[in-house]
Amino acid sequence: MFSPDQENISTTPASTKVPVKYGELIVLGYNGSLPNGDRGRRKSRFALCRRPKASGVKPSTVHVACTPQAAKAISNKDQHSISYTLSRAQTVVVEYTHDSNTDMFQIGRSTESPIDFVVTDTVPGSQQSHGGEGQTQTQSIQSTISRFACRIICQRSPPYTAHIYAAGFDSSKNIFLGEKAAKWRTQEGQMDGLTTNGVLVMHPRHGFTQDSKPGVWREISVCGNVFTLRETRSAQQRGKMVESESQELVDGSLIDLCGATLLWRTAEGLSRTPTVKHLEALRQELNAGRPQCPVGFNTLAFPSLRRKEILDEKQPWAYLRCGHVHGYHAWGGQGREPEDEVVEVGRERECPMCRTRGPYVPLWLGCEAGFYLDAAPPTHAFSPCGHVCSEKTAAFWSQIPLPHGTHTFHAACPFCVQQLAGESGYLRLIFQGPLD
Repeated sequence: MFSPDQENISTTPASTKVPVKYGELIVLGYNGSLPNGDRGRRKSRFALCRRPKASGVKPSTVHVACTPQAAKAISNKDQHSISYTLSRAQTVVVEYTHDSNTDMFQIGRSTESPIDFVVTDTVPGSQQSHGGEGQTQTQSIQSTISRFACRIICQRSPPYTAHIYAAGFDSSKNIFLGEKAAKWRTQEGQMDGLTTNGVLVMHPRHGFTQDSKPGVWREISVCGNVFTLRETRSAQQRGKMVESESQELVDGSLIDLCGATLLWRTAEGLSRTPTVKHLEALRQELNAGRPQCPVGFNTLAFPSLRRKEILDEKQPWAYLRCGHVHGYHAWGGQGREPEDEVVEVGRERECPMCRTRGPYVPLWLGCEAGFYLDAAPPTHAFSPCGHVCSEKTAAFWSQIPLPHGTHTFHAACPFCVQQLAGESGYLRLIFQGPLD
């Protein structure tokens, strides 16, 4: 579908130059990179590749009715284990043994070595910098993401399936579920439990394609079982088990860690997705059409992807009620003289073309290729942030209810996670071509 120099890694073992890629995790709210740049394990996108040696684990010995001292002795062994504290006098410890058929990847807020992908809370709109200096907004917030949030187990052989589990092993190779954590014994006599704020997963129907529709959000347990959502995020009472559903990730699965939402893209899915090179070609094609401001007649141009969040003098702006695209102008506000005008994003103004009043914002190209459903031209913008992408991409994300806080959901722009506004959350842009 795309050019031969596709940036994605082959999924076939015959590819000797690069390791087999299982898939990628992309954090919603970052438009191609973290605001201050990707560094080490802290980045906006993480590739899960087959490791030189298998790193997976699987449950083995179960120690029932342990005293706390005995449980501690078992946990101190040089192997992975999960401890379920039932009371001050009783703990169940499940030992895990090496699995040569799988690789394990861990995600969480901790920067300790067992965490492969460090994820911190996403602040909606934190990348937007309308002053022109490119400075990002910083916000001091208490994190709700677990230090060891979840783990993903990938099969080392085709079809390279990936399964998600709540909680990750710490530096001592342990997972501890204390007295207050939601936990229970299953009908088969096995222990299971939930983490404090939970790990939620939503699999889209029809995959991550142009026909995609939102699925239903579920909670994943420590042992990978699927449950309906709790009444609130950290409620003690678990939801009902959904035996007909699996914790296997599919292309387009969303993983919510209560503070950040991740998109899972399979290697096969990424091979059908536009790359940054394709997005750059679309940007150049759009600019080559020489769109003009219908009032000032000056030529507009989207800035390069490297300057994706810095206002440019040729930056296209749009009225988000009607979709008319203009250059920036200092009129149309109520009760202000033009010379008093400052660059104030999102304030209501009157469109000079159709007299419709609405928010007036700069337009930004969506630069994270993994969020796109197709490679169609960027013709639509999310409201109220002004991120621009293809129509199918905008339509898909406007339907997805993303978890927000402890018990609410709302649709948001994938490039900045600002809550969508207006009737549909996005609109078609109306560009004025050159008069010559």
